[in-house]
Amino acid sequence: MSVPKDPGDLRDQRRKKASGLRLNKRGGSLEHWAARAPSSPMHPSNSEVVVECGWGNLVFAHTYDSASAVARDLEAESRGRRNIAIYVRDPHVVLAHKPQHLFLDPSHTFRLWLANAALARPLRLLPFTVRRLRTKADAEAIHRIYLARGMVPADPAFVWAHRASRALTYFVAEDDASGAIVGTVMGVDHAEAFEDPEQGSSLWCLAVDPDAYAPGVGQMLVKTLAAHYSARGRAFMDLSVLHDNNEAISLYKKMGFKRVPVFAVKCKNAINEPLFVNDVPGPQLNPYAQIIVDEAARRGIRVDVLDAGHGYFRLTHGARSITCRESLSELTSAIAMSRCQDKRVTSKLLAEAGLRVPEQREADGSDADRAFLKRHKAVVVKPADGEQGAGISVDVRRLRDLRAAIKRARAEDETVLIEEYCPGEDLRIVVIGFKVVAAALRRPPEIVGDGNATIRALIEKFSRRRSAATQGESRVPLDGETERCVAQAGHKLDDVLPAGQRLQVRKTANLHTGGHLKDVTATLHPALRTAAERAARVLDIPVTGLDFLVPDVTASAYVIVEANERPGLANHEPQPTAASFVDLLFPLSHSPEDPHAQAAD
Repeated sequence: MSVPKDPGDLRDQRRKKASGLRLNKRGGSLEHWAARAPSSPMHPSNSEVVVECGWGNLVFAHTYDSASAVARDLEAESRGRRNIAIYVRDPHVVLAHKPQHLFLDPSHTFRLWLANAALARPLRLLPFTVRRLRTKADAEAIHRIYLARGMVPADPAFVWAHRASRALTYFVAEDDASGAIVGTVMGVDHAEAFEDPEQGSSLWCLAVDPDAYAPGVGQMLVKTLAAHYSARGRAFMDLSVLHDNNEAISLYKKMGFKRVPVFAVKCKNAINEPLFVNDVPGPQLNPYAQIIVDEAARRGIRVDVLDAGHGYFRLTHGARSITCRESLSELTSAIAMSRCQDKRVTSKLLAEAGLRVPEQREADGSDADRAFLKRHKAVVVKPADGEQGAGISVDVRRLRDLRAAIKRARAEDETVLIEEYCPGEDLRIVVIGFKVVAAALRRPPEIVGDGNATIRALIEKFSRRRSAATQGESRVPLDGETERCVAQAGHKLDDVLPAGQRLQVRKTANLHTGGHLKDVTATLHPALRTAAERAARVLDIPVTGLDFLVPDVTASAYVIVEANERPGLANHEPQPTAASFVDLLFPLSHSPEDPHAQAAD
């Protein structure tokens, strides 16, 4: 992202392009290339270069002769997309043309000079592989990660169509164990896009799945893209990062990137709003309340924040006004709420309705507790009234551990339940208006050894990544339950985990204790969908998150473990949970077409 060394030289280069003179070993004008490759994302103009990226256009402002033309092409963005003008020589002049519609991006540009960059792959074994995009499933995974990160998505069809593009390059990081795509990055080759005389390149859309457990995914994607452009003979690779993203800036500096005086200009729109509107002073809503508030505000529904710290707000549309605490609203009765809060009542009602639930008993310290453990061989211990995974111990097998688990659970609620342990995958199904709107497998937190760090240090590093990805909502507590799970696998917290070895450090898959989710809405078996909707009607609750244990989401077998009266809707993006919730509250409100998303770079 640099200003050309001599603007006059660049004009000469443009004139040569217009005449079709070859400038490098590939040669050819943009018209020549466009004729040869009709699917190319390049703008057909010689002197005003625009590269379409799927989520919007990159306007290479230093190829323009006038600031007004830059402003014109920047402002011509489509709904739900974002254009970015980069390498703006005179940003103040561009802004002067459209002061009400454009703003100066508050990001820094960093440059890596590729000739001197340390791009060697690490000696230690990584649990993931960085490779070029190869399949349509890769393109769909890129779309999913963009959405999970709140970025403007690129149509998978666009990404797939440009998999062999010389101007655009896509890399993905694939988990070696599961085959899942856990990260992605896109690069733009300036020499291919407009025969850049400086032989530059730039990095865009670096995104790591918030549920990725392995460290270093983003760093390896950056290094791989840099090595790719180095092999092409490019001189440098630029990237843009928000000025206050100190963690990312620190990483880029360690990798050898240097700050350069390069500017970008963007449009004032809903997507970019956080970049040009000052933060509202005072306490901020948590992600579970904010996702609903954002959806309501986009529909023109009035929002009054009543207690930001606890997630209370009031929504008003016309003569109708409803108070909510996150996804719990006045539409949920006190009776329905009490049924969900007391897990004994939940289990009893569902069992009486013919739905499958695990056997359970109330812990009383008698021989009956021990007999229950002996009969089932493994049990779950949990408080009768609890949330966010607090006080829950899973797969308890020994009497000593049973006593300790009961003590932990009793710290959350006086009444403690011992429940039959049913192996299977932890499935959360969100039901709104008695219809299933989202389903996700909840996976317990897992670390991967590197042969150097202790298990304790790996857990702390994992927690920092999860906390950053969830706005502080998720981290693995270093408590007795974590220590028990580590010990059950034959380790201690201060042991060094061998390189490549995976270790599940909690048995519960709750988000707040480090778990993560994988969306399975599209593959949910009809029997599970029916059971969830029936359970919601039995409990008479309009919004609920039902926890299932299933051997396979595509099969009909299940048990229902519990129901949550205040499910975290933000955990299930990109499924339309917030939209469905606001539809329930205000059926006549209008849902806008374009998604509210964050920056794409």
